[in-house]
Amino acid sequence: MERKGFTLWFTGLSGAGKTTLARLVEAELLSRGHNVEVLDGDIIRTNLSKGLGFSKEDRDTNIRRIGFVCNLLTRNGVVAIAAAISPYREVRDEVRRDIGSFVEVYVKCPINVLAERDVKGLYKKALAGELKNFTGVDDPYEAPVAPEVLVETDSDTAEVSAAQIIARLEELSLVSREPQASAMKK
Repeated sequence: MERKGFTLWFTGLSGAGKTTLARLVEAELLSRGHNVEVLDGDIIRTNLSKGLGFSKEDRDTNIRRIGFVCNLLTRNGVVAIAAAISPYREVRDEVRRDIGSFVEVYVKCPINVLAERDVKGLYKKALAGELKNFTGVDDPYEAPVAPEVLVETDSDTAEVSAAQIIARLEELSLVSREPQASAMKK
């Protein structure tokens, strides 16, 4: 199977498991011979989007920058994996249109579970009104209407969710089905 590039876009609230899943899927795709690059939202904000705040305009600019890099990688045969909250549906759809070969993964997890998991205490502060403009609390998060993949990290393990994502990529003929042992436990 010829290895074509595509973008795998993880969206969901802070702490839902986007980066964890991106790394598991990355390992599996690498084991299958794909060229893969992960663009993690936190790392992008530190480097490519340094200086941007959290206004809607700045968040949109950040997502467009990630999308631009994903587009470059995708058209050059790389699997670009973006793991960013990307709270606004309109900008995610814009990036999808620009890239073309785009698979949206909605990493869904209820806020009460995220607050329990949150080692930094950000949800607790946001829910108490001490932290403003926190996505999903007092700043909107627009969930995808029809993502190619929906994983629910409050009920499934990271390994089960990653296996669901890989299975969907196989169904979409973006990756071949691998009969041999893989990096991911089935």
